[in-house]
Amino acid sequence: MTGAMTEAPAAGSTLITGIGELVTNAPPVDAAARDLLGLRHDAAIVLDGDRVAWVGAAAQAPSADTSVDVGGRAVIPGFVDSHSHLVFAGDRAAEFAARMAGESYSAGGIRSTVAATRAATSDALTEHVRCLVEEMHAQGTTTLEIKSGYGLTVEDEARSLEVARRFTEETTFLGAHVVPPEYAEDPAGYVDLVTGPMLAAAAPHARWIDAFCERGAFDADQARSVLLAGHAAGLRGRLHGNQLGPGPGAQLAAELGLVAVDHCTYLSDADVHALREAGTIATLLPGVEFSTRQPYPDARRLLDAGVRIALASDCNPGSCFTSSMPLCIALAVREMGLTPAEALYAATAGGAAALDRVDVGRLVPGARADLVMLNAPSHVHLAYRPGVPLVREVWIGGVRSGGVSARSLSAG
Repeated sequence: MTGAMTEAPAAGSTLITGIGELVTNAPPVDAAARDLLGLRHDAAIVLDGDRVAWVGAAAQAPSADTSVDVGGRAVIPGFVDSHSHLVFAGDRAAEFAARMAGESYSAGGIRSTVAATRAATSDALTEHVRCLVEEMHAQGTTTLEIKSGYGLTVEDEARSLEVARRFTEETTFLGAHVVPPEYAEDPAGYVDLVTGPMLAAAAPHARWIDAFCERGAFDADQARSVLLAGHAAGLRGRLHGNQLGPGPGAQLAAELGLVAVDHCTYLSDADVHALREAGTIATLLPGVEFSTRQPYPDARRLLDAGVRIALASDCNPGSCFTSSMPLCIALAVREMGLTPAEALYAATAGGAAALDRVDVGRLVPGARADLVMLNAPSHVHLAYRPGVPLVREVWIGGVRSGGVSARSLSAG
């Protein structure tokens, strides 16, 4: 399966040749430590249906039913965006403008989106998600996770996940996003709702369960109750934590052995140690810091301490309304201490690991045929040329389409 549902791939095999630089994310066992990306030059790759069938030197490429010459451009794995909130209605541009004028960000703004989402029809929500997913695809994202969390009633959380499931199987139940207004005086009652009837309605449409463990949202005990109830219902756990300030999220994620904890802006040495020992991935969301003017996470510190990281967009209407993984890569390099190679790895193989996937995020035989051709000779251009639409072609499950660069060129 893939996190981006597409039409069936064309029958037969396709040889992609003329690749100037191929990022496989699978360096040879005896490769130098600096070869994080498993780079190949003058390379070729064969797709067969929705899978990668062969990778190697262009001069040794086998024949295929069709061929595509990419003219010396770079080819990379499709981006794996492991954190997004696409099912919503309404607009919060005024809130963004207020932040840029000096107001601080808090979790309370989520409630305005909740009201708009509850009022929207399922058809309207579906069309909105469709537009955002197409936007992501055009920028090279081939696998994506989508959370609920803007309904906060049994019916609205279930229908949000039903909408999300039309576009990806990486769906996450986030009923524990904030306490809705009708439960403002009874947060314990809302936790009971989330862990009871709401979970029962949401679980058939979700793979994951999440909670926002933060001041203004849910404390550690509440988040633990939600995650344990989700585990009992067969859902995997992940967590929002340590975004707005120091807090218990990272420690809780490590305690429960979660695959990933997301944000990780404010981490103590004990938090970092706990994440390393538990093997929990720190998913970093630099678009949030760009949009809220908070400090950026220290990705260099995490990597140097042995903590695995992922990069994701956190596309949402309030704290980060970008769907661009290339932007996140550029920000991670400029503001978070990563090299271009480390940032690309975190946005592909790192994102796959944060979703507990081994079939995406790499270009090796047997992997999903999810790849991106850049209108550039090297992956470094993703950070070297920030804001430039470099994604020229995208293959999702073996199906080829144009990227932002190709659309721009055709529009001209």
